[in-house]
Amino acid sequence: MSDTKKARVDEAGEPEALSLSRRNLLKGVGLTGAALMTGTGGSVTAQPVAAATQRIRVVEAFETLTAAESATLDALASRILPSDDGTPGAHEARAVHYIDRALTGANAASRDQYAVGLQALDDYSMQQHGKLFHQLSPSEQDTIIEAMTENQITAFPMLGAGFFNMVRNHTIDGTFSDPYYGGNRDFVGWDLIGYPGVRIISTPEEIRQGRGLAPSRQSAYDVATYTKDPVDPASVAQGGNHGH
Repeated sequence: MSDTKKARVDEAGEPEALSLSRRNLLKGVGLTGAALMTGTGGSVTAQPVAAATQRIRVVEAFETLTAAESATLDALASRILPSDDGTPGAHEARAVHYIDRALTGANAASRDQYAVGLQALDDYSMQQHGKLFHQLSPSEQDTIIEAMTENQITAFPMLGAGFFNMVRNHTIDGTFSDPYYGGNRDFVGWDLIGYPGVRIISTPEEIRQGRGLAPSRQSAYDVATYTKDPVDPASVAQGGNHGH
């Protein structure tokens, strides 16, 4: 989405007159987003990727999203955090995989909203352009997104700022959260914000390196401290101890 067309939505779902450009989004996430658990900031250069027009869209099995839903959602997430400036975005981070997994767990209450909203997005796209949303050009997608953030699509009430804000928040989570949860593939999200990765202990030398610290390239769940042992149901039923 272009800088002039992106609208930012506050937590209540109402549009603000602020830009949601890729640069501003990354500044907003900074080093305080869901990705950060421990450690200090680092400087990492993300590797270039192919242009968005050359990208292979998501076509694979998901836990709850249908093929049509995943294609539409990936296109929407890819305009929220695009890769068309030469660096990875939501698509490369596989943010849709994070969202899909979360819709079977922590975000299960939002599953119906996604089903209705993504279908409405395709229906509106067909009505306006004769194509599904993921088949539209980036500029056409941006026009629809702008109308969504300004609550202008009155014929499709679901396509408002509230739905966009939900997808935006989940896209950010999927791009920058720990890879354990299904997104941030190959740590591309952490590279984008210069986060060097999980470190349980920082040595004096690492502290001296500051933002020049090399990425750890590990999930929190690669560290034994965060790895949970399987729970034995029989032990729990009997009031026994179980590991964490």
